Amino acid sequence: MTWLITGGAGYIGAHVVRAMTEAGERAVVYDDLSTGIAGRVPAGVPLVVGSTLDEKLLGRVLAEHSVTGVVHLAAKKQVGESVDRPLHYYRENVEGLRVLLEAVTAAGVASFVFSSSAAVYGMPDVDLVTEQTPCVPMSPYGETKLAGEWLVRAAGRAAGLSTACLRYFNVAGAAAPDLADTGVFNLIPMVFERLTDGVPPRVFGDDYPTPDGTCIRDYIHVVDLAEAHVAVARALRATPGRDLTLNIGRGEGVSVREMIDRIHAVTGHQDPPVVTPRRPGDPARVVASAERVTTELGWKARHDVQDMITSAWQGWVHRHPEAARG
Repeated sequence: MTWLITGGAGYIGAHVVRAMTEAGERAVVYDDLSTGIAGRVPAGVPLVVGSTLDEKLLGRVLAEHSVTGVVHLAAKKQVGESVDRPLHYYRENVEGLRVLLEAVTAAGVASFVFSSSAAVYGMPDVDLVTEQTPCVPMSPYGETKLAGEWLVRAAGRAAGLSTACLRYFNVAGAAAPDLADTGVFNLIPMVFERLTDGVPPRVFGDDYPTPDGTCIRDYIHVVDLAEAHVAVARALRATPGRDLTLNIGRGEGVSVREMIDRIHAVTGHQDPPVVTPRRPGDPARVVASAERVTTELGWKARHDVQDMITSAWQGWVHRHPEAARG
């Protein structure tokens, strides 16, 4: 099969391309390079620069490369920005997906994997979030991911597509320093940035109903996440007509304070955190049940939080060598 990977020059996308090609799958990257980096695309993998809103270009690429499956990762993904620019997010994430699905179904593509998010759940009041946990997103970003799932499933039923919606939890780590996340929107790089600048990391609220008062999240290594894409791609190919919705997490929670302590141990920085007010909409605990993905795909995360922090730090120092001197 040949897989078109939208957003394949991004942080997660580059890892998915690497995992797919190492597994013997053919890949073509489609990316507008608004946040992606062309240098992340492996030699020998075609890169097409374009928008998912360009149906004509998408149609040509699907035909010219004889694409038989799509992994759709291209999306806007900053929760705070989505609150300020909801129309932009709906245009890019929902209309862009609709246009892509038009091209995909017209081309007779057989399989479609959609990058969703734990943001579809909102603030679940449960110890473990299962795929049956009600979806009540708290931001336009989460809404666009949930609407995207609806679109994918509906198109799959109508056109006979094999589909999978993968709900990512907190992605971290890197396969290599040059593939590390360049954004500073998640906890680990946010702490790295503060430590590099010589200022204390921030804890947004320490009065949550958790053992240490800080929020608890489920972290997944980006390498494990990429390998899950390989597993689901093969599952869709092996059993046409499948419709999967799967959490991609480890099923283990780590608090913000615990994570900062672990970051200190890896980096050698010891600036104690400062507590600031809660951020609106932050749930106390969001931890995945990963049972279904193991049952359906035989996949299970292999890397722990230590691996995530260590590899992420190596990537950070690769771009910010001054951090190592702290």
